[in-house]
Amino acid sequence: MFKGLIGKKIGMTQIFDENGAAHPVTLIEAGPCFVTQVRNADVEGYTAVQLGYEEVKPKRLTGGELGHLKRNNLPPLKYLREFRAKEIQVAEGDKVDVSLFAVGEKVDVSGLSKGKGFAGAVKRYHFRGGPKSHGASDRLRAPGSRGATTTPGRVFKGSRGPGHMGNDAVTAQNLKVILVDAERNVLGVNGSVPGARGGLVIVKESRKA
Repeated sequence: MFKGLIGKKIGMTQIFDENGAAHPVTLIEAGPCFVTQVRNADVEGYTAVQLGYEEVKPKRLTGGELGHLKRNNLPPLKYLREFRAKEIQVAEGDKVDVSLFAVGEKVDVSGLSKGKGFAGAVKRYHFRGGPKSHGASDRLRAPGSRGATTTPGRVFKGSRGPGHMGNDAVTAQNLKVILVDAERNVLGVNGSVPGARGGLVIVKESRKA
């Protein structure tokens, strides 16, 4: 069965259960989303559902994007994402919301991690750094030697070192749904999810469940 939503991360809070224990919860404004396209195995070779999220002014989209949405009389939508599914119970033009999920279910939440900019090896890969005494003044956070001598005479691809950190696609798996608020389109999941507040996230049924 298809279960998936596009949303935005609101932030974190805590929710107390009936025993008085506090659970860290991330709130996600999930949906409402529109089914913009249904792919079937006969035509495309696989089955999937394309969802659209967040209405915008028509001038923000290209003519092709507007035409794609007008097929099903849908409003201009900023984000389109595709969800693979074996069984599809929705049709093009349908509206889906947080009622797809129930408290206690497990979900996977994907998003872009926070960008950290250019970072050194100590911050990026937890290098130990150099000695902190005996006259060392400028080698405290240096990565050290990067490679060998004339052979191979280069640094191997994939070697750990300074560089751009963060802004990567990350998925938090197997998170328990703690809260479902259909009135406010809010989904609460146990633990943290990738990205900054206001960042786009994709909520899917857990692959491990």
